[in-house]
Amino acid sequence: MRRFSKILFILIVLFSLFCPNIYAQSPNLQKQVDELKEKIASKVAQLNLVEKKAIFGTVSDISDSQISLLTISNEPRFVDVDELTKFSSSSSNSFGISDINKNMSLGVIGLFNKDSRRTQARLIYEEQKPPVIIYGAVYAIDAKNFTITVAKENGAKNIVEIETVTKTYSYSNEDLLKAGFSKIKEGETIVAVGVLDIANKNKIIASRVFLFPEILASSKINLDKSIPTVPASTGSGVKLQPIVK
Repeated sequence: MRRFSKILFILIVLFSLFCPNIYAQSPNLQKQVDELKEKIASKVAQLNLVEKKAIFGTVSDISDSQISLLTISNEPRFVDVDELTKFSSSSSNSFGISDINKNMSLGVIGLFNKDSRRTQARLIYEEQKPPVIIYGAVYAIDAKNFTITVAKENGAKNIVEIETVTKTYSYSNEDLLKAGFSKIKEGETIVAVGVLDIANKNKIIASRVFLFPEILASSKINLDKSIPTVPASTGSGVKLQPIVK
């Protein structure tokens, strides 16, 4: 009994020594818990505002830390770049922000902030422009500038520039043969594949040209040079009809 009394006395003393500290620390502990809750709530709110997103567009403006893009639907998009942003290009092993120019096509994968409407880029890659395919007949040949004018069924005409890297083929006798600029003839059926010239939307830089000397040009294609060319529009909104004599 005496031993039990001693143990009880020791417990009472210990409790009296440590309890004040516990009560003193409780307000601080509650404050820390409240601060942690606020941080978690803030982080959850931030996560709800951010989503992974991929965007594609043409560069309209650029700086060391920001890229402005115009999407296919002509909507502006703002992209932020930091030290975590990676760059990629099929045409270069050292592609970086210093290699990006206006009118370049880019794809961006990153974190889109719904509040600021900005994208924090995690990957930026050079997007190859989709090829333009022109089908028609050779209307004119400019041997000096290595260009040809192609007339199409809808009445429009496009200039096709032939570069040293342009591959030209002629489909004859069921064989596809390599050809050159000198083999192109007026009135010949042609298919040209290339990309639009930034400076001239009516012109393409050809990567491949296919000639079909044995296939007659479509009857819908007008190759008569005696008929004067009249602009389809004056620019004032009044459309003009071609004059046919």
